[in-house]
Amino acid sequence: MIRLFHLSDVHFGLEDAAALGWVADRVAQERPDAVIITGDLTMRARHREYAAAATWIRGLGVPVTVEVGNHDLPYFNLAERFLDPYRRFRALQSAVNHGIALPGLAVVPLKTTARAQMRLNWSKGRVGARSLAACLAALDALPPGTRALVACHHPLVETGTRGKALTRGGTRALEALAQRGVMAILSGHVHDAFDIDHPTGSGSIRMIGAGTLSQRLRASPAGFNELIVDQGQLTVRPRHQAEIRSDHPGS
Repeated sequence: MIRLFHLSDVHFGLEDAAALGWVADRVAQERPDAVIITGDLTMRARHREYAAAATWIRGLGVPVTVEVGNHDLPYFNLAERFLDPYRRFRALQSAVNHGIALPGLAVVPLKTTARAQMRLNWSKGRVGARSLAACLAALDALPPGTRALVACHHPLVETGTRGKALTRGGTRALEALAQRGVMAILSGHVHDAFDIDHPTGSGSIRMIGAGTLSQRLRASPAGFNELIVDQGQLTVRPRHQAEIRSDHPGS
C-alpha cells in the first residue's frame, strides 16, 4: 500500500498558518510515503515567499515533489518573467525535491503554465505541444507495469467548481493521457477539491483536485487529499482543517 498527501495552492505570502501547522502535524503523525504539491506555492513568486515555502517543505521530513503554478512565475519583474520565468521555481525544486521512490508507481509532471498567452488572463491553463510531449515521453519510458499519476496545476477541463481553469489544449492532453492508461491526473488551481471520471474518446480518465491551504478560500475549508494506492486501486479521502475540532472535541 502507498499513501500520499496531495496538497495544492498553499500561496505563501497569503498562507493560512493554522492550516499549514495542521498539515505538518498530520504528516508528522501519519508519515505518508510522499507529499505531492500541485502548484501555487507562492502568492507573487517573491524571494521571501519561496524561502518560506522551502523552510516549511523541508520541515515535513518526508519526500516531496512540487509542480509549478501560475502564481509561481514572477508577477512584478516582467523582464524575468519573459526571459527566465521558472528560475525561482527551479531553485526551489532543487532545494526540496530529492526524488520520490514509490514501488510500482510514478508521479509524472505536466506543465500547464505559460509566461504569456494570447488572451488577457495569463493565470489560466495552457498545455503546449512541448509540455505534452515531455509528459508523454516520460510516461512511455516507465518500466512495464508501472502505474502513473500525472501532476499538473490546472484542471485540464472544467470540473464543476466555482473557480475556472479554462485550460487550452487540455482536451487533447486528456485524450493522450487516457490512451496511456494513466491512473489519475492530480491538480489544484480552483481551490476546491473534486474527484471525477471524465470521458474521452479513449475511455474515461480520473481527475482529482486538491483544495487550498491559503486564506483564499472558496466553497470548502482549507484541506488536502489523502491518496491510497493498494492493489492497483486508487482511493481518495478529502481531509479538511475541521478535523481539528473533531479530533479535539473538548477544545
